[in-house]
Amino acid sequence: MSIEINQDGSLNDSREQHLAVKCPHCDVLSHITPVSTPDFNKLLRFKPSQVGLVYRCDSCNSPVFLKHAVKSYHTDYVSLSSHYIEIERPREKFSYNYLPEEIEGLFREALTCYSNNCFTAFAVMCQKTAQAVFADQGSMMRLRLFDQFTEARDMADIDENTFVLSKNIVFDTDTKIRLIRATEAAVLMELMKDLLYQAYVRKGKLQQAVMMRQFFISGDETTDTADDKEEDTVVLPTQES
Repeated sequence: MSIEINQDGSLNDSREQHLAVKCPHCDVLSHITPVSTPDFNKLLRFKPSQVGLVYRCDSCNSPVFLKHAVKSYHTDYVSLSSHYIEIERPREKFSYNYLPEEIEGLFREALTCYSNNCFTAFAVMCQKTAQAVFADQGSMMRLRLFDQFTEARDMADIDENTFVLSKNIVFDTDTKIRLIRATEAAVLMELMKDLLYQAYVRKGKLQQAVMMRQFFISGDETTDTADDKEEDTVVLPTQES
């Protein structure tokens, strides 16, 4: 399946009715409509190996930019590959409320790298984040997190090579990080989120929930005690002199 930019600037795309991406602006999986293509004469003149197309998000009307590789040049059209790269990606979300300030800052930077398709930089920041977590939590918690990390592999059925790569990045400080592919970064992302959830978020949410329940229970017990005292109070009749 290919895409063609015609001489008049129009776009022939057989997947147009089914093309949907997660919009980086409204964070909705939405159909996108092409609105702008490169100048055809300049394409023939410079013959770039990749070109950018501008689409419109049908949900929020914001521009969405996709980059396509050029397959071939012709006198009346340019053929593009149907595979594309998203120039802008939606920002990854995470609950930072329970993370220490340093770890929050490191992981925010890691997610920024991921959102900008800088996957090797993302892996480096994940390694630095993990080192900060282990320094904060101690050796015993590090062993527990390693066991949970391994358990996550079995639960998600992650292939051995991808898991070993993620494990070495997170737990082996001497690992020299090679170029990371998008699929490998996606797995590392989910494993890091789970590690931080187990180390901080789960504990914080549980402590907060227990504290709130104890607060309301203690309030109910105080009210019940006051009601019981009122019920136990006996009003004696007064004697007339």
